[in-house]
Amino acid sequence: MRVFVTGATGFIGSVVVRELIEAGHQVLGLSRSDAGAESLIAAGAQVHRGDVEDLESLRSGAAQADGVIHTAFIHDFAKFVENCEIDRRAIEAMGDVLAGSDRPFVITSGTGAASTPGRPSTEDDAANSHIPRVASEQAADAALAEGAHVSVVRLPQVHDPLKQGLISPLIAVAREKGVSAYVGDGLNRWPAVHLLDAAHLYKLVLEKGTKGTRYNAVGEEGVTAKEIAESLGRGLNLPVVSLSPEEAGEHFGWMGMFVAHDMPASSALTQERLGWRPTGPGLIADLDQVGYL
Repeated sequence: MRVFVTGATGFIGSVVVRELIEAGHQVLGLSRSDAGAESLIAAGAQVHRGDVEDLESLRSGAAQADGVIHTAFIHDFAKFVENCEIDRRAIEAMGDVLAGSDRPFVITSGTGAASTPGRPSTEDDAANSHIPRVASEQAADAALAEGAHVSVVRLPQVHDPLKQGLISPLIAVAREKGVSAYVGDGLNRWPAVHLLDAAHLYKLVLEKGTKGTRYNAVGEEGVTAKEIAESLGRGLNLPVVSLSPEEAGEHFGWMGMFVAHDMPASSALTQERLGWRPTGPGLIADLDQVGYL
């Protein structure tokens, strides 16, 4: 297939591009910069200039492709609500082009979009949480209703030794505050997946995904906040402390909306439906390999 990939030069998208090319697909990668364009060419992809806010560039890229993988997202969490609405409009724009066709359209959401207190969320759970990222799935549902062949990949904390999703900003907070903190007993859980496993899942969903289906890119159902804080404490040589919910907001800043949430997630259905088997290192193993100095 000729695949249009948004976020093609990003942490996840760049590895998706490599995965697709190695599987024999042609890639048209979205890039907003010369440096990004050069990296795509070096990877063996073609370049489509534009960005996630340039809706005409998104429509044009989707129109040229046999399938679309949308990994782009503006990771400025100080403007999280605004950026989720930007993602909604991007999905709507590409969905308009793909409506009424069998061309696969793989969009990205988060496992936190489904709130299932007391148990791990599954692929069959609707996007019902208060987290603004549900906008992405709402847009996917609208595109599905218009006849687009939409599938959703829900991401947890995607990691390797260089980057670890929302945990990367937690490292910055720990450095700034001089302590590695968690909230309460720290038993709230975050799911995780290694970067290479996540990229492989995108390829499988593109090739074999079922229209209207969600897939959870989960390698570990839930790593506790306390385990994460202890790993950061070891790496940064900082004390590990528990904070009250009242203290968390001031300590973590914008991260306060996430740090105390218990949001484990299962990928059992994804593994059953696509034969996907995550094999990469676990989150704590990668955190213990971070070069903190």
